[in-house]
Amino acid sequence: MSEQEKLNAEIAASQEEEDTQEGKFLTFSLGNEEYGIEIRYVNEIIGVQKITDLPDMPDYVKGVINLRGKVIPVIDVRLRFNLKERAYDERTCIVVVTLNEIAVGIIVDSVSEVIDIPAGNIEPAPKVKRGEASRFISGLGKVDEAVKILLDIRQLLFDANIEQISEALPN
Repeated sequence: MSEQEKLNAEIAASQEEEDTQEGKFLTFSLGNEEYGIEIRYVNEIIGVQKITDLPDMPDYVKGVINLRGKVIPVIDVRLRFNLKERAYDERTCIVVVTLNEIAVGIIVDSVSEVIDIPAGNIEPAPKVKRGEASRFISGLGKVDEAVKILLDIRQLLFDANIEQISEALPN
């Protein structure tokens, strides 16, 4: 069983029971940093596939994919955070998330694991000069000796005008 299949099975198992999703995060890497998003928004993890370009879109909107007959927009989180673009490899994944009944694929360097971060281990985002990418941070999760940057998926997607992009797509 591949790493993606294991994570997809873990995601499906945690979503069967609503209460078990509290404090669970899917972690992934971008460069040297580890990020997390709430598992309740994650549908599945897929490998990078053919992405169809859309004209007149911001650079971080890579285009759309056909996922089992449904056309969904795809954004590259690296570019959304103004990080240097890098070639996709065998570890690059598309995490399919759903928010307000809109499915979106987010491209990450690699997925790590599903972890529990109790509310007591989550610190608010630091009050430093708010840069372009820092507005997407909902908090910092302490996991053993590491810190995971927890993302606000609502801010990440809707700040990217994903609703307008989705409405323009055929169903």
